[in-house]
Amino acid sequence: MELAGLEGKAVVIPSQMVLGVKLRDDARFDNFHGERNREVAQRLEALCLAPQGLPVVVVCGDSDTGKSHLLQAVCHKAEQLGRAGVCISITELLPFGPEALAGLESHAVVCLDDLEQVAGKADWEEAVFHLYNRVLDGGGLLVVTLSEVPGSLPFELQDLISRLSHGLLLQLGLYRDEDRMRILMARAEQRGLVMSDDVTTYIMRRAPRRLGELLGILDTLDENSLQAQRRLTIPFVKSVMGW
Repeated sequence: MELAGLEGKAVVIPSQMVLGVKLRDDARFDNFHGERNREVAQRLEALCLAPQGLPVVVVCGDSDTGKSHLLQAVCHKAEQLGRAGVCISITELLPFGPEALAGLESHAVVCLDDLEQVAGKADWEEAVFHLYNRVLDGGGLLVVTLSEVPGSLPFELQDLISRLSHGLLLQLGLYRDEDRMRILMARAEQRGLVMSDDVTTYIMRRAPRRLGELLGILDTLDENSLQAQRRLTIPFVKSVMGW
């Protein structure tokens, strides 16, 4: 049985399905830019090298802090080390029911993104709790992201709250303007785009403050630059973005 409609591989187990998000090549530790959350990234990478017997790592932060990037970086690092890893988007998994979590413990590293989506859903909370126990019993590592610390979210299963609260908690902060600028320039360089300081400053003054929207602008500029065979100048950026 295969699942259609989700990006990534469907790993089929008899009577079960394990869904893995397709890992992005640009979501690694070595291209996680910005000093604001550098220490968290370094801590996570170190844990991949030496898990230290930790059953669960909880990464908390706003949706604009790079949580998904870090989860995928964990899986990339696990693969480099010869360990099986899987990254799951809870948001995309919800329509298929908590049974979709079955079998994930066969991976040495299990990453669950946006786990707050299951808060208040009794069947899902129980399924996550049992997955935690199976990962622990198998000597694996569970890494989850949450929008807030576990005790501030409407989870109802006290055993799950307890497990998450006693894991290693890593808190991400919102990016400062200088971090956003550094990330924008680094991502442009990765794409082979030459972005001068004046163009970068022009974009930063007019772009939304959220990093995701800023990088979406870079996608638009990259696509239009390729089509028009034009380099990034202020007049070109202005015409493409309608500023």
